[in-house]
Amino acid sequence: MAPPKPRQRRQWHLRLLLVAAVACSLLSACGAAASMGTLSLRHKPRRHDGGGGRRRGGGGGVRPGTGMASCNMFQGSWVYDDTLPMYDTAGCPFVEPEFDCQKYGRPDKQYLKYRWRPASCELPRFNGQDFLRRWKGKKILFVGDSLSLNQWESLACMLHAAAPAAKTSYTKGNPVSTITFQDYGLSVAYYRSTYLVDIVQESVGRVLKLDSITGDAWLSADVLIFNTWHWWTHTGNDQPWDYVQDGGQVMKDMDRLTAFSKGMSTWARWVDSNVDTSRTKVYFQGISPTHYNGAEWGERSRSCAQQTQPVAGSSYPAGPVPAQNAVRAALSGMSKPVFLLDITLLSQLRRDGHPSAYSGGHPGNDCSHWCLAGVPDTWNQILYASLLA
Repeated sequence: MAPPKPRQRRQWHLRLLLVAAVACSLLSACGAAASMGTLSLRHKPRRHDGGGGRRRGGGGGVRPGTGMASCNMFQGSWVYDDTLPMYDTAGCPFVEPEFDCQKYGRPDKQYLKYRWRPASCELPRFNGQDFLRRWKGKKILFVGDSLSLNQWESLACMLHAAAPAAKTSYTKGNPVSTITFQDYGLSVAYYRSTYLVDIVQESVGRVLKLDSITGDAWLSADVLIFNTWHWWTHTGNDQPWDYVQDGGQVMKDMDRLTAFSKGMSTWARWVDSNVDTSRTKVYFQGISPTHYNGAEWGERSRSCAQQTQPVAGSSYPAGPVPAQNAVRAALSGMSKPVFLLDITLLSQLRRDGHPSAYSGGHPGNDCSHWCLAGVPDTWNQILYASLLA
């Protein structure tokens, strides 16, 4: 065959360029569509009203699970949101004096106006009426120390604000207290267990048993949210045990982080052996930080007292809390699924969220617990988002 003439070669070249252009255009469109598909899966578009509309009382709809399956809800920053708080504690009958900071004289209100915004998605706003309907006839149980109490009362107030006319009953006791939303048959309860593992009175005194849990009372719940750490560092008169037992060895004391790790391993084995996770969702609350030492965020002589704004940005200068590693190690070895409410970082950034001196009749400066309304509302918003996902 004779080689093509120069004119023919130019025509073929132009045709090839045209085909290539069309193909490139098609490929670009497909690539853009694939990219948008990924974005729509992973991200919820930002609203431009700064707050995502009114949030009080849990009104408005959400699309269940929008982007939540692939969202890291625990990395982000706090943004000002004038639509907050979601409730007024003056209208909530379930709040302990130690958490009701406005009632006991806190002069500022800016701490009530911050919303957690993850870096990779937008959290669905809390819809209390949807929550009540979804969990109608069920039992939600918080098990742990006073940080569990903090979160339990927060959720009760959020649900009460969503259905203020609903009939409720409140039974307060030790170790268990229960709030029932009677119109929905939903009970939200708190079981006080500061260490999760047992403290037993024996001839030598009170013994903290690192390898023993008596948790039969917890097994009837449909959602279990566990928490412990706060009391593991207590010493002296604040320590509610005299000896600690590890296996066959009884001792006066031991490294507290080591003891906590052993206790967490016992809890993990207990969940694996006893909880039917096909009917019960299990959560671990994570480590709630304190703000007694201003050096952690660059203010050497300051504590949480008189703080009115979060730490700026999305990282905490002092870094992670060592107990977080013990929690993750325990969860990583489990055969049953447990959702970690990894609240540490987002709470570390809220140096302004504590009762400080405004905690009812409790003396001193409380930089451990949280004002209500406040930071625990965000813990429950994330709990709600995880239930949707």
